[in-house]
Amino acid sequence: MNAPTSPRSTDDAAAILLREDRESVAILTLNRPAARNALSEAMITSLSDAFAAIAADRRIRAVVLAANGPAFCAGHDLKELTARRADADGGRAYFQHIMTICSAMMQAIVKLPQPVIAAVHGPASAAGCQLVATCDLAVASGAARFATPGVDIGLFCSTPMVALSRNVSRKHAMQMLLTGEMVPAEEALRFGLVNRVVAAGEELGAALALAGIIASKSSHTVKIGKEAFYRQAEMPLADAYQYAAQVMAENMMARDAQEGICAFIEKRRPSWEDR
Repeated sequence: MNAPTSPRSTDDAAAILLREDRESVAILTLNRPAARNALSEAMITSLSDAFAAIAADRRIRAVVLAANGPAFCAGHDLKELTARRADADGGRAYFQHIMTICSAMMQAIVKLPQPVIAAVHGPASAAGCQLVATCDLAVASGAARFATPGVDIGLFCSTPMVALSRNVSRKHAMQMLLTGEMVPAEEALRFGLVNRVVAAGEELGAALALAGIIASKSSHTVKIGKEAFYRQAEMPLADAYQYAAQVMAENMMARDAQEGICAFIEKRRPSWEDR
């Protein structure tokens, strides 16, 4: 079935998402500050296209996801969604379309060979919180806040729940989902939603520092490890160990594993070939 036809968006796809490459790190910046970087259809598509391009770019070894304006991301564009209630079906097909392509974009982050680090400077709510939870790592400004407030407007954050419940404990996830309350950065750190909290204005630099550490590793090894991490996490314990043992044995056959082990034994810096 074809996706519902969308009205012409006021978003300029070339402007709403910015990309800057700093050596082997790609910085993607959400750039709809007036809309608090809401995930419009155009923004979702732009992110999906950017991740597809990065996945095929062997120069890029890590990704930092940042945002311009007062908020990191306010979630779905409710004005865009509400406008589709005038459709013959009340918007049902379009709502399904948006949730489907947004879910695919989130999964593209998980499947991306390169790790993605969120640099969160302000509020991240609903699907914006989902975006942070989906990233492999997250650095937050002390001014950042996190919420899944759909319950406040009669729209439970069911898709954000998927990423959130895979990052924090069930009790913490349910607290956020049922109350809709904003969680301060330090509490998000305690919950496990973010890795580090830094002073306001230092989040991008801290995220880039993490990206630099990752970029110094074998990209082949990092790709193997990221894929294995997410796959084993969904398996029963015995199956996870069986799978991980196979992955590790295969990894041992890689050129970079041979080089890295030899470099360690010989007390020298490894020279990665990324294979």
